[in-house]
Amino acid sequence: MFVTSKSRTFSHMKKIFALLMLSGFSVFGQFQNKDGNRIGISGGISQTSLFTSNFSAKPESGFAGGLSVRGNYYNDWSMIYGMQFFSNNFSLEADYNQRVKYNFQGVKVRLLFSYNVVEDHVSVDFGPQVQINGKLHISGTDEEKQLSGTVLKAKDIIDVSPASGQIYLGASGGGKVIRALVFYEYGFTNFFNKLNKDDDLLAKNGNRNFKGTLGTINAQIIFNL
Repeated sequence: MFVTSKSRTFSHMKKIFALLMLSGFSVFGQFQNKDGNRIGISGGISQTSLFTSNFSAKPESGFAGGLSVRGNYYNDWSMIYGMQFFSNNFSLEADYNQRVKYNFQGVKVRLLFSYNVVEDHVSVDFGPQVQINGKLHISGTDEEKQLSGTVLKAKDIIDVSPASGQIYLGASGGGKVIRALVFYEYGFTNFFNKLNKDDDLLAKNGNRNFKGTLGTINAQIIFNL
C-alpha cells in the first residue's frame, strides 16, 4: 500500500512538471532576443537543516535535479523559470541517544531574477519558489521511537504541510554549456503548520505549537542545451 501511494504521488507530480515546463517554454518564447535563451538540465547534492525549537534536529544529505529555462529580460538581467524534483533528509533526536532520519520528496517551482555579472559565464540569481511535498517517510523500525523532550512518537509528525514558500539565493559560474551552481533555499512558512490542527498532537507536545522552517544548501552542475 505504501509503495502504491508513493508511486501515484510521483505520477501526479510528473504530470504537473510537464504542464508547467510547457508553460515556461511558452512564456520565454516571447522574449525578443531568442539567442540568449537557454534550456538547462541540472542535478546535484543537497544538505537540509530543520530550524525548530520543538525538537533537536540535525542536517542530512540528499539530492535534487530538474529543468530550467533562462531568457533575456533587460540589459544584464535575465529571468529563470525552473522545476526540480528533490529527495531531502533531516534527522531528529530520540530517547536513548538515538536519531530518526526523516525523508521527504517532492517538486519545487521557481521564478528567479538573474543578474549577469559576466555575460554567459557568471550570474547571481534570486527569487521566490514554491515547494510541494508529501508526508515524511521514516524506517519502519523507527516509527515507535519517542522523540526527545516529548511524548511524541516518530510516526506522529509525518503529516506535515504539503506546500511551503521559500526564498532562493544562488550563483552560477562556468561556460555557456556547463556551469556550476551553488544556491540556498530558505522557507518562510511553517513546515509543521498542519500538525497544529490536531489537538491530540498539540497535547502530546505540551500544548505548544509546532514550528519549523527548512533551509537547504545545494551544489549542482547544469548542462545548457
